[in-house]
Amino acid sequence: MKKITIAIDGYSSCGKSTLAKQLAKELGYGYIDTGAMFRAVALYCLNNGLIETDGTKVYKIREFLDDIKIGFSYNKKTELNEITLNDKSVEEEIRNLTISRIVTKISGIKEVRQKLLTLQQELGKNKAMVLDGRDIGTVVFPDAELKIFMTADTDVRAKRRFDELKSKGNTVTIDEVKENLELRDYTDTTREESPLKRADDAILIDNTNLTKGDQLRMILALAQQIKEEES
Repeated sequence: MKKITIAIDGYSSCGKSTLAKQLAKELGYGYIDTGAMFRAVALYCLNNGLIETDGTKVYKIREFLDDIKIGFSYNKKTELNEITLNDKSVEEEIRNLTISRIVTKISGIKEVRQKLLTLQQELGKNKAMVLDGRDIGTVVFPDAELKIFMTADTDVRAKRRFDELKSKGNTVTIDEVKENLELRDYTDTTREESPLKRADDAILIDNTNLTKGDQLRMILALAQQIKEEES
């Protein structure tokens, strides 16, 4: 059966990564979390004094892009690829609210997007790949056979993200999380470089009231249908 590319875009904390990982496992496909790539760059900037912790100022990042090596390593336990920064796994380090505050600023820099775009297209060129992010279906793989655009109620997304952060030991409030989500939504949709938007041929999924299982079954059925049609 023909291999396809599955592009999943959408707002923060809509469960894009969870769905993408599940799809990749079920289909035997590779998985690329493009958001993690930007988070890894943000971590590098934070660790090297190239950005203020509130994300208001960025310093000389363009001069250091050649020193930033983003990759993925396969975790045998999870059977998934994990993000690496200069050959070190940073999967856990990038998942906190500090990185969430500054990643939107980093992702709006043209040179950063161009560097990661080239890498993303190289990683996914042979298809049999599930990618999630903000511009997969519009910029990275506009010819993807299956495009999904995910959304959900802001309060529901904030609660999901809050629960995730608390489970990992982060000290945050629900108001902080919601404020961060709203800021990221605004910045992602209004930035000049590759803004977040639904591709014309993307299928809209509002998962406010959907279970993860229902959502997975729905997208798997779509993927199987497209694979059969393409064969």
